[in-house]
Amino acid sequence: MSTFTPKDYQTKTLASVEPYFRTCRSIAPLKQILPLLAATVVAAAAQTNSPILSKDWNPRLEADRVMARMLKVTARQVKGAHDAKLAICDGKAFVVAEVNDRSPGESAQWDWIYSTLSVVDIETMRVEKIIPFARSGQAYANETLPKGVCFAPNILQIDDQTLRCFFSSERPDFRQSQVWYIDFDLKQMAFKKTVHRAKIKTAAGTFDMQPKYFHADAAAQGFQHPAQDAGLYLVDSFKTFDGKTYIAINNWIGKQNALAVLNDTFDTFEILGHYNEPEKFQMSESSVNRLPDGKWMAICRKDGDDRNYAFTTSRDGKKWSEAIALDVVKNGTNSKPTFDRFDGIYYLGWQENKKINGVKRSVFNIDVSRDGKTWERKYTFETGKSFQYPTFCEYRRHVYFVVTQGDTSKSRKERIMFGKLF
Repeated sequence: MSTFTPKDYQTKTLASVEPYFRTCRSIAPLKQILPLLAATVVAAAAQTNSPILSKDWNPRLEADRVMARMLKVTARQVKGAHDAKLAICDGKAFVVAEVNDRSPGESAQWDWIYSTLSVVDIETMRVEKIIPFARSGQAYANETLPKGVCFAPNILQIDDQTLRCFFSSERPDFRQSQVWYIDFDLKQMAFKKTVHRAKIKTAAGTFDMQPKYFHADAAAQGFQHPAQDAGLYLVDSFKTFDGKTYIAINNWIGKQNALAVLNDTFDTFEILGHYNEPEKFQMSESSVNRLPDGKWMAICRKDGDDRNYAFTTSRDGKKWSEAIALDVVKNGTNSKPTFDRFDGIYYLGWQENKKINGVKRSVFNIDVSRDGKTWERKYTFETGKSFQYPTFCEYRRHVYFVVTQGDTSKSRKERIMFGKLF
């Protein structure tokens, strides 16, 4: 068993020292250790509260530099695009997005919206291929998709050879929407020939991933909003904690939100806990993460009240607090937020209620923190092209992203851009 001296404790963090109190049979005398342990605690606290950014850091200038390096990753014929997500492996970025070739913007009524996968070589910043993988009425080896829009895609690497691409197929007022998935073979650089229905697990059982089962689970816990037949999406980035994969899901139409965990075969989303209170906030499109003390926190888009963002927390992911505003986000507006952690630093992204040249969603802020309490402004993206619905992904200690932009349409949902944050 290792023997530690007082000098050793001076060079260790509190987290790394603590296990030795439980396991070491031979340690320095307690009266020598306690003062040094106290010093370690003070040093750790000072590090936690020390500034992350230099005094001369300019959030707007740094954001401009990031935007100057962005690359368009949607096809030339695409006129409308939105809701991009990405995964990165083997030096390539894989970007899923909903697109259409007719007009800017999006609508659940447009069954000509389809989902694509763009493959980008990171080193050369070149789009290698763009592959459509889900559209209305598409026939696969085992299923044919029903008539309806195929959008709100998401992507997850499930093993060394496979990317799983999820998407929602829906036709409001005609049928229940369904979340599907199709696998992409990284070795063959091609999609499999079959498509499958994702499942949702609630207190009542396991079902096809459709809005009615999601709503029934929330209603059983007192949720008052009416059921919807569409709007169920995998809105957040996938995040892994303690070997489990989690994601925030929502029904955008029904203003319903929950934390879900994926099963070991990555095809079933188990609902852990709903967070919808107060219902007058009409919350949707949240992003979740875990704080240093293990507590869950979600930042939620708010379509009611003042439309600023609301935050809710949970000790176990099952029971959530009533959502409230936090001082870190002021003058926010209703758009999808982000909440990530890269290299020990939290990144909180949110849309500001400020317009550049009269354009909505033209200002997006990213604040950083070590503890999830004290925040500093790292980036302020300001552009008349809009900067909306970004998604971030860490790869080899660099962070990359995708974002929706446009030039002339009111919505500015015309293309997907790929870039490197740092």
